[in-house]
Amino acid sequence: MSEPGPYIELYVRSLLPDGAGKRQDTVIDTLDALERDGEIAGYDVIVWGKQIAPESAAANTEEGRYILNRVAEFKQWALSNNVSLESFYERRTVDSAVADAATDAIRLPVIGLAEYDGEELVHVAPCTEGGTVHTITDRLENLEAGKPSTLAQHDASASLV
Repeated sequence: MSEPGPYIELYVRSLLPDGAGKRQDTVIDTLDALERDGEIAGYDVIVWGKQIAPESAAANTEEGRYILNRVAEFKQWALSNNVSLESFYERRTVDSAVADAATDAIRLPVIGLAEYDGEELVHVAPCTEGGTVHTITDRLENLEAGKPSTLAQHDASASLV
């Protein structure tokens, strides 16, 4: 009996910019095929918005806490793996018409992927290593080929002195 593959969480933005819906559909179709072929144990699609302000009332909802906890987990993974998520989860100041003041918010990517091996987060896409962006498509292609992530391949090929 083969060991079950990784579990994927796919995060998609609810209000899409032009062209992003087709890209999301393509990724979901690929995840369907990977699950059917036994390359992954399964996946969930989680819908989120454009941004979340950590000090907002929305951040104190169950959904808001979930998103903030996941973003914190992703950033910890990035720190541990010497990669960056900053261009995909950028902090920005936004004006609030309701509060008549500016607040800090985290802009969420249009589409993001988190890969888990059991409870352990093992990959987040997109991410940046040096000047190289590791995309969701890159990770899905490696999964289809039965290969580890590009980051894991890089770590495995690094020589120790």
